[in-house]
Amino acid sequence: MDLIIRHATLPDGRRDVDIGIVDGRFAAIQPGLPAKGAEEIDARGRLVSPPFIDAHFHMDATLSLGLPRLNASGTLLEGISLWGELKPDLTIDALVARAMAYCDMAVAQGLLSIRSHVDICDDRLLATQALLEVKRRVAPYLHLELVAFPQDGLLRSSSAKANMIRALDMGVEVVGGIPHFERTMADGATSIRWLCELAAERGLRVDMHCDESDDPLSRHIETLAAETIRSGLQGRVTGSHLTSMHSMDNYYVSKLLPLIAEAGVHAIANPLINITLQGRHDTYPKRRGMTRIPELLAAGVNVAFGHDCVMDPWYGLGSGDMLEVAHMGLHVAQMTSSAGVAQCFEAVTTYAARVLGLDGYGIEPGHRADFVLLQAGDAYEAIRLKATRLLVVRSGKILARTPERVTSLNLTERAQELTLEFRPGSIS
Repeated sequence: MDLIIRHATLPDGRRDVDIGIVDGRFAAIQPGLPAKGAEEIDARGRLVSPPFIDAHFHMDATLSLGLPRLNASGTLLEGISLWGELKPDLTIDALVARAMAYCDMAVAQGLLSIRSHVDICDDRLLATQALLEVKRRVAPYLHLELVAFPQDGLLRSSSAKANMIRALDMGVEVVGGIPHFERTMADGATSIRWLCELAAERGLRVDMHCDESDDPLSRHIETLAAETIRSGLQGRVTGSHLTSMHSMDNYYVSKLLPLIAEAGVHAIANPLINITLQGRHDTYPKRRGMTRIPELLAAGVNVAFGHDCVMDPWYGLGSGDMLEVAHMGLHVAQMTSSAGVAQCFEAVTTYAARVLGLDGYGIEPGHRADFVLLQAGDAYEAIRLKATRLLVVRSGKILARTPERVTSLNLTERAQELTLEFRPGSIS
């Protein structure tokens, strides 16, 4: 064996498992593996997880915080306006430099697959060119998938349709959209039909920003699901954000959820950003704004989480840590049961892999040996502690190592190691 990880815990609950790797693939996963490894690492009961996946991100804007100025209001619309101001000053070199810096940050966090939307409403398509170059550079260690995203609206922008075709011809893999940002509901529906037909014609996936609004009458996800069925795109379409669902009445949602499930449409929530940007027009009671994750899951809809933004016009925080995203998601969705926490972990791993259609993902014999060793005993503890990534491995090669942190120990272990300075009665 080239590498063996001994005494690992897996997300499915298996414990004291040895993981053997040969030629960049998992060769054996079993307790007490008798083989010897050229290198052996003792996990000491810690969690070995498939790598994290960000199902929804904007890499063309990442790390641009403060350019051309800060988002004073912190709102979605000011962020869009700021991005419009910045676009004329963009250069390919600057876009590539920021994106490469982010990819390094992501890999260190065990994030090895990212689906990034790229704005195609700039007729120069500089961001498209830049991220295609980044995709080429990072291919040996990070899977980067690009979505052609008409940020200004497919029909509101006079050249968006032509630019969509150009971007796909250049190698962008996924068709994007933003129907709720069109001028009318009818235009939004028209854009969905055109984009789904285009994707079906080219055999591509679809991922639309859909109903990123507090308006309960923003119901483009219904149209997206119906067009998915009409176009034969079941399983290849994603509705991102879906925040209006938080404001819809329960009767309508009871009809909507089965339609989404029937269409095989995936859903992506972006907990950090949805909880930050939605509900801005409310006083109190104040809506959370994130989509109905437990209800979608219960209806049989695959739900993944995305980071969405890191240090850009929409969100000034973030570090590429998908455990932070899962941590926020379980709080906002009140998914604090054991099953709910496990689902939130899967929303940044296996559920997200389904959205991207990744083959060979997961810790199974024959799959590519991509994984993260976390300083945690299980998925619950990994989210609670936002655990240190002790090892990040791609194709059996170690990409990053991080020393253990004393503060990340299990609470019981920690209590046993600490000697309290204070004792009852020691102070008179």
